[in-house]
Amino acid sequence: MAVDSMAEQLRGTLQCEDLLACFYGLNLLDTACFWVTVDAVEPLTIDEIAAAVDRERSTVYRSVQRLLQTGLLDKQQVNYESGSYCHVYVPADSGAIAGEMRRLLNEWYAQTDQLIQEFAEKYGTDTLTTADSTAESACLCALWTTQQPEEQ
Repeated sequence: MAVDSMAEQLRGTLQCEDLLACFYGLNLLDTACFWVTVDAVEPLTIDEIAAAVDRERSTVYRSVQRLLQTGLLDKQQVNYESGSYCHVYVPADSGAIAGEMRRLLNEWYAQTDQLIQEFAEKYGTDTLTTADSTAESACLCALWTTQQPEEQ
């Protein structure tokens, strides 16, 4: 897959929904499973998510596991009177997700800022600055570009 330059990414359109794939390296199915749970009126089982995205249960299960590991979904247990139970899935708190994305962005920005400084020192370029007002947007777009998942 070709990677667009940062300048091309800045001219493009990035929407808040794209951030999940950008920050967490989600593929298209992972993202679809997440949005199904967000749009649901009540918690969903794996079978219900699989039906909604028209994929096999085992495939959806793997996506849901990735979403659980990233903290984007929460798993709850529903107990039945017969003694059996099932697991259902709900989206994690949006404020918590946004906070984690901010933390990841700040960490990535700090690392990138350090690399830019190393570049300036190594190549003797006095004109590079890290206070560019578009730096955070550029970092976000670079993340998006390099972590864009391949379609399944």
